[in-house]
Amino acid sequence: MLHELKSMPHSFVHIVSMRKPFDVRKEDDRIFCVGDELLLREFVPKGDFEADEEEYYTGAICHRVITYILKISEEHVVLGLARK
Repeated sequence: MLHELKSMPHSFVHIVSMRKPFDVRKEDDRIFCVGDELLLREFVPKGDFEADEEEYYTGAICHRVITYILKISEEHVVLGLARK
């Protein structure tokens, strides 16, 4: 299954470089499984950079595959990620 997700710039840059081979996500409206693919789209929320007045996608994307899932609460999981 493919999950298309927003990724904030401060996290996105580290996932792309594989310095951060994991991501913490809320699992309330979707279920993640080992082998699922993530399409991460870099997203800038309102006011995040230089007093942005609008939120927007930068156009940068990153594909990753879930290799491991650690449930850390009722709603949150840590996803181990690898390059696709």
